[in-house]
Amino acid sequence: MNSVHIGSIPVGAGHPLVLIAGPCVVESREMIFRTAEHLTTMAGRLGVPLVFKSSYKKANRTSMQGFTGIGMDEALGILAEMKARFGLPVLTDIHTAEEAASAARVADVLQIPAFLCRQTDLLLAAGETGRAVNIKKGQFLAPDDMRHPVEKVASTGNRNILVTERGTTFGYHNLVVDMRGLTMMRSLGYPVVLDATHSVQLPSGGGGQSGGQPEFIAPLARAGAAVGIDALFIETHPDPAKALSDAASQLPLDRAEGLMRQVLAIDAAYRSTTT
Repeated sequence: MNSVHIGSIPVGAGHPLVLIAGPCVVESREMIFRTAEHLTTMAGRLGVPLVFKSSYKKANRTSMQGFTGIGMDEALGILAEMKARFGLPVLTDIHTAEEAASAARVADVLQIPAFLCRQTDLLLAAGETGRAVNIKKGQFLAPDDMRHPVEKVASTGNRNILVTERGTTFGYHNLVVDMRGLTMMRSLGYPVVLDATHSVQLPSGGGGQSGGQPEFIAPLARAGAAVGIDALFIETHPDPAKALSDAASQLPLDRAEGLMRQVLAIDAAYRSTTT
């Protein structure tokens, strides 16, 4: 397996489990700094490498009324300030090829949203920045189909690639995680990430917005650790009920440490049987 570096953090190839966590979207400086401080303290106690995740824009909204962000420049500025203050690598989504270079000036990882994982120009632009690229598996793709997006990024000479499971369409307004897919995607030779929060979404299930079943975040995260993952992706918010995006599928910030203690224990047990 290729080992990927996110800033100074190695991912995959026997390296420790990495936590990718943060709020769905940049809502304000205060919220970003509050979340980053909490996660940094937690990660220090647990000894887990941390990558901070937040989107500067949410382009894939269910309805016209969905919150899309505070503006790209302001949001990237807040993420840059947070990065300098806490020393955390940053992961953020890009939505068009034109956004890649601007986002890469701040982000250590450019994330390709699941709905856009087949967009060739977007994948090539992300790869050409030289930043690590996290490709989310489309809800409509089989795990082995991810070889095509991976090949597109790798064609730029950039092999700093991660692949992420975030649920597969299961009828209307529902997703299911096939844990076999984590093993299947590992065969591509790149680190595998489980997104345990988007996987519990009920797409468009809330009328003009997506619903969710957050009670299943912890079971999915534990199950992923038992199968074997290189990183766990968790969207977390100080008050999910008041979140401006994905309110129904974010983990309350004060529950993150308890969940990570469970995940790390299972991860340690898994790794003890594979070394």
